[in-house]
Amino acid sequence: MSRYRRADIPGATYFFTVVTDRRRPILCDAPVRAALRDAVKKVQSRHPFTIDAWVLLPDHLHTIWTLPAGDANYAMRWSLIKRRCLWPVLNIIIERIG
Repeated sequence: MSRYRRADIPGATYFFTVVTDRRRPILCDAPVRAALRDAVKKVQSRHPFTIDAWVLLPDHLHTIWTLPAGDANYAMRWSLIKRRCLWPVLNIIIERIG
């Protein structure tokens, strides 16, 4: 099992790259984009963070976040965002397969 070394600095600025499963080019599809936008806004309202930069490409995204002072839990934020985007993404994949 892999053991990742991750930064755990409260209030820090972090760079992320998130890639779709099998690099499927779905992130720019309107329903997925809308779900991603809504998920980020919802999570951001409950667990604040600042988006310093965001680049959305068909199969991956890059973003830079700054977390509030005393908070280093970016993993929980990503988990909540991904969970909220799951069904719109699955629907797009099913439509393309079927």
